[in-house]
Amino acid sequence: MSFAVYRRYRPQTVSELLGQTAITETIKNAAASDRLAHAYLFYGPRGCGKTSTARIIAKLANCEKRLSDPEFKKLGEPCNECRACREINEGRALDVIEIDAASNRGIDEIRALKEGIRLSPTSYKYKVFIIDEVHQLTKEAFNALLKTLEEPPAHAIFILATTEYEKIPATILSRVQRFGFKKATVKKIVEKLSMIAKDSNINISPEALTLIGSAADGSFRDAESLFDQVTSMEDKEITLSEVELLLGKTGDRKIIELTDKIIKNDLQGALEFLHSADEAGNNLVQLTKDTIHWLRKALVLSLNPRIENLLKEELTEDSFQALKEQAKTLNPQKIAIVLKNLIQTYSEMRTSPFAAISLEVFLVENLK
Repeated sequence: MSFAVYRRYRPQTVSELLGQTAITETIKNAAASDRLAHAYLFYGPRGCGKTSTARIIAKLANCEKRLSDPEFKKLGEPCNECRACREINEGRALDVIEIDAASNRGIDEIRALKEGIRLSPTSYKYKVFIIDEVHQLTKEAFNALLKTLEEPPAHAIFILATTEYEKIPATILSRVQRFGFKKATVKKIVEKLSMIAKDSNINISPEALTLIGSAADGSFRDAESLFDQVTSMEDKEITLSEVELLLGKTGDRKIIELTDKIIKNDLQGALEFLHSADEAGNNLVQLTKDTIHWLRKALVLSLNPRIENLLKEELTEDSFQALKEQAKTLNPQKIAIVLKNLIQTYSEMRTSPFAAISLEVFLVENLK
């Protein structure tokens, strides 16, 4: 059985952590100067590299080459060749303990953890405890963990990870170094998927990769899982239309075509487009959601051109140029009303067996 793509291409060095520049620089500098903290909190959306970073820190703390070679230490990277690095990469390091707080959330589990913390590492310099989804711990468990964070043994490093930062008690926050992870941009996701496709000798169109990147909603892990799903098709070349059908999501070109017609008040063209999309088997609910997001970008860009650089990261060059053209020609007041009505239509479509009719009614009422 082969490993999933996201496991095979998990980042193994600090430099391989994409889209988190401030965090990677801080960790590299801390490792180079031997100033790794005893407790970290990593927070941010799913699939953006929190657990991968935790494992890299476990390697940095215990890498034999880094501990013995002053010149190599200056790089702020693990070697991935020594015994400690290999064992951590393979998931068999006894001194790196990963705990899922979603299923081990009570005070008894934290008390057992505290007992384990007292014991010295079996074969490494540091014992590293990675607690995932830490926000799921009970109040009593947090209180028990707090005492350990206040007076940690010299051989212990704690790395807490969460997708819900606001649920972490202030007492815990004050005792850890906090790092906020950002969603990955579509551009960064496509870069990584392109590398994986090339490495795996998979022929997939750039438009298809962009659609996968967009569907992943800022998560490298989700993007790699979708890529795995898409590339399981035994095609010589995977095209945009195949990915659209598989994911139920529409590529930028179709969204641009529809939003152009909405901006230009082209009711006949919009109804023809909708009929074609429905006949082709496109998911109209997802199409409506994507149209909302696109029109919102166009509206915001028309009102505030300074966000241009941010939007560039989310789109391909061709898509961004099309968005800019739309932003120049749209009527902000009209599009604001259209967006409000389209959001209402989307809410109705999610629970209605007549999705196409709801969207047709929206077009008739708003394109006059």
